Amino acid sequence: MSESKLAGQFFDAAIGLLQRVRDEEAANVADAGAAIADTVAAGGRLFAFGAGHSSLAAQDVVYRAGGFALMNLLAVPGVVGVDVMPATLGSALERVEGLAGAVLDSSPAKSGDVLVIISLSGRNALPVEMAMNARALGLKVIGVTSMAYAQETKSRHVSGTFLKDHCDIVLDSKIAVGDAELTHEAIEAPFAPASTVVTSALMQATMAAAAEQLVERGIEPPLLRSGNVDGGHDWNGRVMTEYGDRIFFRH
Repeated sequence: MSESKLAGQFFDAAIGLLQRVRDEEAANVADAGAAIADTVAAGGRLFAFGAGHSSLAAQDVVYRAGGFALMNLLAVPGVVGVDVMPATLGSALERVEGLAGAVLDSSPAKSGDVLVIISLSGRNALPVEMAMNARALGLKVIGVTSMAYAQETKSRHVSGTFLKDHCDIVLDSKIAVGDAELTHEAIEAPFAPASTVVTSALMQATMAAAAEQLVERGIEPPLLRSGNVDGGHDWNGRVMTEYGDRIFFRH
């Protein structure tokens, strides 16, 4: 079978976006890494939130080999992934006002912690209110979003603001409105979204920057090892015990 032209075009588009965020977001990634390192060093906790497919990048840094044991998923029932039935309910819940406040109030997040909020468009009520309420509680908020949406679409929050307007640090994924990198003359709709690839890379780059910052301060980053390598379970057991009061995904 011959090579797929469209598959190659998608890889090229994704690589181009990764190069852009690497070069254009380097300072913001370093700042976000420093904020996470500050929190780890101070005894604080780390949380990540995303709705719909944006939740994939949040989940990608929680309880995984090579990841920080302290990163916890701030889950909102019905909006994490497409496991809710019907799947369209998740999209509807993102527009419900007041949901973010209820989730934060019942979560272990408190002043001094870090919350990473991932939302491609940043225009729905849920991520906007999540950021607003988190900052009101004294959390530092890192937003991962596409600035293009704030420039080319209208907010769905009553304030008329976007996620980017309520963050201490913003990482711009550079994803174009519509999140589809390819078109074809015989296909009516654009296709091949790259937001998951780029956003996950931004998250992993930020965690790498945090690890670098901790090492420079003489602090061992609280990393998990793969359970499929020799000694991995013993290592993880020690990390889980040492940082147990800051890990919430196992209770």
